Amino acid sequence: MNKRVAIVFMALTLVFSTLFAVGCSNKIENINKESKSSMDDANKENKKEKIKIAALKGPTGMGLVKLMEENKDDYDITMFNSPTQIVPKIVNGEFDVAAVPANSAAVLYNKTKGGVKLVGINTLGVLHIVENGDTIKSIKDLKGKTLYASGKGAVPEYVLNYILKKNGLEPDKDVKIEYKMHHSDLATAVASKKVEIAVLPEPFVTTVKMKNKDLKIQLDLTKEWEKVSDANSKLVMGTLICRKDFIDKRGKDVDEFLDRYRKSIDFVNSNKTEAGKLIEKNGIILKAAIAEKAIPKCNIVFISSQDGKDSLEKFYSILNKSNPKSIGGKIPDENFYYTSKKTN
Repeated sequence: MNKRVAIVFMALTLVFSTLFAVGCSNKIENINKESKSSMDDANKENKKEKIKIAALKGPTGMGLVKLMEENKDDYDITMFNSPTQIVPKIVNGEFDVAAVPANSAAVLYNKTKGGVKLVGINTLGVLHIVENGDTIKSIKDLKGKTLYASGKGAVPEYVLNYILKKNGLEPDKDVKIEYKMHHSDLATAVASKKVEIAVLPEPFVTTVKMKNKDLKIQLDLTKEWEKVSDANSKLVMGTLICRKDFIDKRGKDVDEFLDRYRKSIDFVNSNKTEAGKLIEKNGIILKAAIAEKAIPKCNIVFISSQDGKDSLEKFYSILNKSNPKSIGGKIPDENFYYTSKKTN
């Protein structure tokens, strides 16, 4: 009898032990599932959305190529042909950061009532007057001529008008100016000799010169600007802006981007051959050899908003006197200039 009781007891003990083990196993499995689910949720939370960046095919795009190559998980960079394609996309929040002409940055600041901030200067003077011929030796030689240009409503138009007026020439009266094409289209027309005299920026000047050996680069508009500029200001062509609400949310990420952008620009200026290949690869310029040759003439820089403030204020002052609409009606105030949140 005692033997039977012992056997039953052992059997019951085995059953309960098995049930307990299964129950614990299920519980542990559930805990692991819950833990994994929590970790997945945390990872989703920690994974930040890419910063959406708009830039123009040209020096600003060229300066970004290192980021385009090495930081695809962090930045979504889109190239455009014209600033008019970018401006509305910044206003409606499609992009967080944009490389735009210097005057467009001021217009956007005024239009959005402080909704964007200037975070840097990325391009200085790159404009030239080129000619299929040899008649233009000075600005005054443009009198009675037809001049083709691109960049209407942006820095090229306002710079050209200012220089003409300072040399005693009235735009569209003394000099007929045709704004009908994007930079690339105008470059093609000049290369094929369909256009005689044009205002072209780099790298398009280099592109055309390599296709059309007869083309003459007659005037450097940066030098012409410096001759007539009342404020002795730098000719600031390109700037970098960021939406204020994005800065408020992700200021540290903006600072990290600016550091990387500076390094990308340093890389492009210091490694022209390698940079040229990346520029071709990313479709900014069709041929690496052209990009390599153009880089030294493109005046690609990175100047922080605070370091560039004095130059920009002088530049905006000149544009304001010439045409207030060119900067949105008034010179941007102090709040326009971004101050890095990075601690030194």
